[in-house]
Amino acid sequence: RSSVRVLCGSNWSLVLQGQWMLEFYAPWCPACQQIEATWESFAKESERLGITVGKVDVTQEPGLSGRFFVTTLPTIYHANDGVFRRYRGSRTLEDLQGYILERKWEAVEPVAGWKSPSSIMMHGMAGLFHFSGWIRQIHNYLTGTLGVHVWISYAIFILATLLIGLFLGL
Repeated sequence: RSSVRVLCGSNWSLVLQGQWMLEFYAPWCPACQQIEATWESFAKESERLGITVGKVDVTQEPGLSGRFFVTTLPTIYHANDGVFRRYRGSRTLEDLQGYILERKWEAVEPVAGWKSPSSIMMHGMAGLFHFSGWIRQIHNYLTGTLGVHVWISYAIFILATLLIGLFLGL
């Protein structure tokens, strides 16, 4: 049984309390696959370190990856009572443990307030990532299930964008 807490859109706010290390990954990502065993070992030491270790599958949780503005994989964040810092250190077990035990995170500049995952701005970003996933599902339905040509699907989205713009403009 894994010691890593799996976070999703409904329970992500758990990271706002206590000390966390959070990894954003994708199952198909080679770099994410390389760190997987190390992350599990790190999680097994979490009780001794006084932290909670979590992970987010960006393929299943596009809203969360948007909220944290994840653009590279894997991305690791440290959170301490709602203050977020991006971890950019080595991904060895010793360095991850040292980051916590030696309180190296205190020397790292926190994420700016407006870019904090709990801010209104990043709440909107999460919505945009959800919306893009929804558009991708519609495109896949049109092209895969209904057999519509890709360019016709694009034309439908262009037309819909223009009509929505005209409607909002009125």
